[in-house]
Amino acid sequence: MPGNLIVENATELVTCSGFAAKYGSQMANIGIIPDGAVVIENERIGYVGPTSGLPADIDRTGFEVIDASGKAVLPGFVDAHTHFVFGGYRPEEFAWRLRGDTYMEIMARGGGIHNTVAATRKAGIEELTVAGRKRLDTMLSFGITTVEGKSGYGLDLDTEVKQLEVMIDLDDRHPVDIATTFLGAHAVPPNYKDQAKRYIDFIIADVLPEVTSRNLAEFCDVFCEQGVFSIDQSRRILKAAARSGLKLKLHADEIVPLGGAELAAELGALSADHLLHATDTGIAAMAGAGVVATLLPATAFCLKEPYARAREMIAQNCAVALATDLNPGSSFTLSIPMLAALATLQMGLSPEETITALTLNGAAALDRADTVGSLDPGKKGDLIILEYPSYHFIPYHTGVSIVEKTIKNGTLVFDKTCNEVPYGDASKC
Repeated sequence: MPGNLIVENATELVTCSGFAAKYGSQMANIGIIPDGAVVIENERIGYVGPTSGLPADIDRTGFEVIDASGKAVLPGFVDAHTHFVFGGYRPEEFAWRLRGDTYMEIMARGGGIHNTVAATRKAGIEELTVAGRKRLDTMLSFGITTVEGKSGYGLDLDTEVKQLEVMIDLDDRHPVDIATTFLGAHAVPPNYKDQAKRYIDFIIADVLPEVTSRNLAEFCDVFCEQGVFSIDQSRRILKAAARSGLKLKLHADEIVPLGGAELAAELGALSADHLLHATDTGIAAMAGAGVVATLLPATAFCLKEPYARAREMIAQNCAVALATDLNPGSSFTLSIPMLAALATLQMGLSPEETITALTLNGAAALDRADTVGSLDPGKKGDLIILEYPSYHFIPYHTGVSIVEKTIKNGTLVFDKTCNEVPYGDASKC
């Protein structure tokens, strides 16, 4: 029956147990149960523990049963920062960066975000929906069961709304849960060139009320960066969003140490993201305010920039999450194995810290740690089964997805053994 599932005999059951972000040294505590089992009933987890402790009164005729002998089982991954609904692609900009052009130089001459804005404005709802669905299918194959999606490729009322509407529709129809973020302050559009204040006026007066009145977004984000939106401008946008009932996020300190981390702490944002150039003061402020530091190493890799100081953040008792930053320019990837490799080999995270960053702390960055991100009774039945007996194979089998099965709300939604995304119809396998 859909939503009723027993997974038993897992060589290694990784629970990541918790209902809130894990900070600092606690990130290494991922809760391993040898020969573990999970029972999901009516889409929610009911039992987590050793297989020998499975309740004797379970009527197995009402459950799909999966034998996970020789395999590791983990919570579904949470990708807490993406821009997965967009039109067009930008392969030429990748080549320009290879020859030495910087991200901001490309953006200044009309490329970058502006390039994708033009393509997304032209794209119809069906085109965006089909492309978005395909990317969500691929996410399932990587074990992603919850994802955040941002607008920000419209920079006008109609297209910002269009992007969010597409995500709301996909959330209704696709197994992956989608958390929506309004990012109207992603860049200053060409028709407001050198008029950032006037553009902010427009966002606050015209676009934000439409987004909030129609419940199109849970969060508001802003690209707080030199040459984009200043600290004062970002503060103004985010305070208006908070008054409208949206929870706050920031693109912070990606290109220069502007003070975005400090602003995130000041405003009590859920997360500050990128943080390649966050200062010691900013890191300490985030730790003190409980702001999740969402790090995006694939972006640093693709831009050939220094990685965020993850070890310093953990040492300062921050909660660190990892996300792909899937977008058509600076990080055209949704590869969790790549993230794990970069986090461990380049940023110095342990495999355990990496798992926490991809599960419970990613959920906390979306204010969903009470419902997803760990294998705890009462939470959604979201989990993955690996092809190998230990989570250590995730970074060790470098850059290769080892997710064999993905379960969402207690239903099998991806099975590598049948090369399909069955969306709950196991007969297709």
